[in-house]
Amino acid sequence: MDWRYLLTLSRPRFWLYLAGPVLVGLAWGADSLTALLVPVPLALVAFFLLPANVFLYGVNDVFDRDVDAENPKKEGREARYTGASWVPWVVAACAALGLALLALLPQAAWPYLVGFLLLGAAYSAPPLRFKTTPLLDSASNGLYALPGAAAYVAVAGHHPPALALLGGWLWTMGMHTFSAVPDIESDRAAGITTTATRLGNTRTYWYCAVCWLAAALAWGLLAPLAGVLFLTYPVFLLAIRLGDVDVARAYWWFPVLNTLCGMTLTLPGLWRLY
Repeated sequence: MDWRYLLTLSRPRFWLYLAGPVLVGLAWGADSLTALLVPVPLALVAFFLLPANVFLYGVNDVFDRDVDAENPKKEGREARYTGASWVPWVVAACAALGLALLALLPQAAWPYLVGFLLLGAAYSAPPLRFKTTPLLDSASNGLYALPGAAAYVAVAGHHPPALALLGGWLWTMGMHTFSAVPDIESDRAAGITTTATRLGNTRTYWYCAVCWLAAALAWGLLAPLAGVLFLTYPVFLLAIRLGDVDVARAYWWFPVLNTLCGMTLTLPGLWRLY
């Protein structure tokens, strides 16, 4: 087993895309700091930090082997799956580990965790393969919001606010579709139809802006300051367009932006516990 390859496959730059929502959910769902330092929250953070990323991106890479042959993103910063037989087994083991977490979680959290695993597989794997269906590829990426909801339930004992889940889902839709812009040419060359390939560059930017503005509205109705925070994304998109920044370059800036925004969203939740 090549551990270096496995680490690259898991996309370390994007680990917080799954673990970050977990931290937000824990920070705002807990009623004390000690409630965060028990096995269940720690297990959720550990799972969504690495095994969940191996599962999610591993399924993607295995079923995108032919498509990724033409994708320049797979050179250097991401792994290109070449057919190693042990990789699907590791991916399946990570999915099984996620299912094992059900034994630790309250039943109210089960739909969120199971939903993450089902959407994570269905996005890339046939027969559904949502990533090849415009709009469904975007909408299904609400799966990134589900770990946060599961974490919230794990410590709060009840479902998160519907507006928070809606805002998170819309935010992930915008993030996913923006990330597909650098892949437009390689996807078209491979015969893959996505929201981005269907809309083209300019209209895809507008689609992302609408998703992010709607996310800011949803969060703003729940907590005005959170709504202001989520306006960062359409503003950032506008700056990219006005600055004529190469989208392939801007794509790699988002882990930093997401980390800063996630930290800004998490720290007040922790502070109220202190």
